[in-house]
Amino acid sequence: MKPFIHDDFLLQSDAARSLYHTYAKAEPIYDYHCHLPQKLIAENHRFADLAEIWLGGDHYKWRAMRSNGIAERVCTGDAAPREKFDAWCAAVPHTVGNPLYHWSHLELKRYFGLDVIISPQTADTIWREANAKLADLRVHDILAANQVAVICTTDDPADSLADHARIAKLGLRTRVYPTFRPDKALGVNAPATYNPWLERLGGEAGLPVRTVDDLLGALKRRHDDFHAAGGRLSDHGLETALSEPCTPAEAAAIFAAARAGRAATPAEWAKFGSYLMLEFGRWDAAKGWTKQLHLGAMRNNNTRLLKSLGPDTGFDSIGDFPQARALGRYLDALDATGELPRTVLYNLNPADNYAFATMIGNFQDGSVPGKIQLGSGWWFLDQKEAMEWQMNALANLGLLSRFVGMLTDSRSFMSYTRHEYFRRVLCNLLGAQMERGELPDDPAHIGGMVKNISFANARAYFRLGLDPAYAG
Repeated sequence: MKPFIHDDFLLQSDAARSLYHTYAKAEPIYDYHCHLPQKLIAENHRFADLAEIWLGGDHYKWRAMRSNGIAERVCTGDAAPREKFDAWCAAVPHTVGNPLYHWSHLELKRYFGLDVIISPQTADTIWREANAKLADLRVHDILAANQVAVICTTDDPADSLADHARIAKLGLRTRVYPTFRPDKALGVNAPATYNPWLERLGGEAGLPVRTVDDLLGALKRRHDDFHAAGGRLSDHGLETALSEPCTPAEAAAIFAAARAGRAATPAEWAKFGSYLMLEFGRWDAAKGWTKQLHLGAMRNNNTRLLKSLGPDTGFDSIGDFPQARALGRYLDALDATGELPRTVLYNLNPADNYAFATMIGNFQDGSVPGKIQLGSGWWFLDQKEAMEWQMNALANLGLLSRFVGMLTDSRSFMSYTRHEYFRRVLCNLLGAQMERGELPDDPAHIGGMVKNISFANARAYFRLGLDPAYAG
């Protein structure tokens, strides 16, 4: 019997197989957005066991385990590592149809060379054999084995960049850079958490934050610090783009009220956020950075578990917010003054695919191929079906050939197989069109496009420093 994860997994035509094996498979990985803990890279962390590397921090898997009737103490609580692992093995057979079924078997094969189907019956074998190999597999080994050229972590401007400084001195072939994620700077609606965060920000910036001008000064100083550390990307996680008119006087009054303990109203919050987002866009443009807008998540729906577990533990959903008008206004406000940076737009609701794919065409200015990008399938949409939706929308309404490709958006060092998964989906999509005569039987041309989407487009677009082995 052929192994489940075989050489031609997901490749359903001769053309798809040729595209993948000839043009995509060997390309390095350019992971321009993830949530990997940089501390583990700095320390070249050795994982204690398979439960730590496979389940730690992975809210995708926690959601599936909860849906399978597994208690929270086994998902995120104090259960023993083997108990958590066994619970996951019990859940996997029930994930058929979910990308976790594919991802988990890919991870098992690529990291540990195991072809077994995950189930309670194979749990002992997997635990024993994978842990034996994991004993000799540290973080730097994982990065080298996966040919990871670039990692861009996601960093709060109030956090230290000390780990990034440590990593820069290690001489790794993988280059690791911070991404400026100032979402908490918008928190005037929650003074109880906002004011302590402002104290932390002021401490890192070396600038007390008492006024809105102080806030901008501290954030700009941290933006400069990120640039000095090699960072060239910013990122913002919002329900929608923010584009409400706000004068400096209004922003100052809203900030002063929050500093005094009065929460901003929703309308005030939107105004203040819009004010900051324009400033952030100008800074990015001035330094030649790329801005990322992650739009459409409805977060923290379960307040009971938010209180006990905190955010980013698996209680978020696709939102159904109106997107196009505010997004257009935001991009236009920066474009009108010549301060629109390279921008990647990620939508979480597939209903918005065509709106976003047409929006990017409004602001291409001829200066950079694909200056405004439709980002890859994100979060709930980083599976086969939704990846195809995103690429078809981009191909129909823009230039798929200029797409900067996949990212992990993950907290797990085992997620690099998602790049392989994406490349197989891409090659299968284009290969099927070649087989049907919708694309020419020209492997060199279509294969060159695949090669570029897999790596070279991102390398040219983001312009981050690379090891000579990956610099091209």
